Amino acid sequence: MNRREMIGTMAAAASTLAMPGLVRAQTAEFTFRLHHFLGQQAPAQTKMLEPWAKAVAEKSGGRVAIEIFPAMTLGGRPPELVQQARDGIVDLIWTANGYTAGLFPRTEVMELPTVYKNDPAAANLALFDMFEDDLKSEYAGLEVMFLHVHAGQAFHMRDTDVHSPADLVGKKLRIPTRTGAWVIEALGAAPIAMPVPELPPALQKGVVDGALIPWEIIPPLKIQEQTKFQIEGFERERFGNTTFQVSMNADRWAGLPEDIQKAFRDASGRDWRAEVGAIWRASDDFGIKVATDAGNTHTVLTEAETVAFRDAMAPVVDQWVAEVSGQGIDGAGLVERARALVAQNAAAG
Repeated sequence: MNRREMIGTMAAAASTLAMPGLVRAQTAEFTFRLHHFLGQQAPAQTKMLEPWAKAVAEKSGGRVAIEIFPAMTLGGRPPELVQQARDGIVDLIWTANGYTAGLFPRTEVMELPTVYKNDPAAANLALFDMFEDDLKSEYAGLEVMFLHVHAGQAFHMRDTDVHSPADLVGKKLRIPTRTGAWVIEALGAAPIAMPVPELPPALQKGVVDGALIPWEIIPPLKIQEQTKFQIEGFERERFGNTTFQVSMNADRWAGLPEDIQKAFRDASGRDWRAEVGAIWRASDDFGIKVATDAGNTHTVLTEAETVAFRDAMAPVVDQWVAEVSGQGIDGAGLVERARALVAQNAAAG
């Protein structure tokens, strides 16, 4: 049995465990498997992927069914999701771009500190506005349904409160992306890369002293049990972000009738991007409440403390511009365009 046949067998077994979804799939004309790395109860699935799949189904008149397979149910590790979609092993994926470091360099612009600050809806709309002219070329083999960010990276610490970059010197911190690694290095700490599902035992065992992640991940991974402090900047300013994608295998997309493609597009437009921003903001608010209800300290930096972090992180933007410029990418232009579109969409929102 080859890899594709094995995953097909696993998919059938997983679907059998969820009979209502199987029945819906059997009655639909077009069935898609969506694979992702978080658990079934994570807000990413319950608040975003499931409503989106339902919207596609409704806009198709019931001709489309999307079966969601969480927690890498169909095999592999999170960094393999992009290739699974490109190879057609699965139809759709939701993944963090940073799990395949350097593969989507242009899109990284929205991860940079001082480009993204505190507004996920505005960032999502900026990504939408930039996609055709600035970003699309790096998604070969994929048809992007939508790109988005979460509410932004903040510090989760086992036993250290943080008020200045000096408080992080020498600490080992889990990072989500290579741009996150540059942030950590700029602050004098040591970056440790790992997919987020591996974080709880790493915190518990002291492999890392903390992590650079949003609040929304606290409940599904019970981060409040492994940390004592959650730290963010003034007016919810964060220390960079992660970009995510929901994408389809390009050949599967090309083979769909125009009206089915339209159902996907209509479910993934500007209004949806703004709604996704609101979903992640609300999930983030819920996550920090879980932590504080458990007795953790939620530290909000003063404006002056936040400026100190901003100054320390400023070289990260220059580093990114220099690196992507070596690949023939106008990094400075992308930074300028992203900042302008974030500001424009924030003002309009």
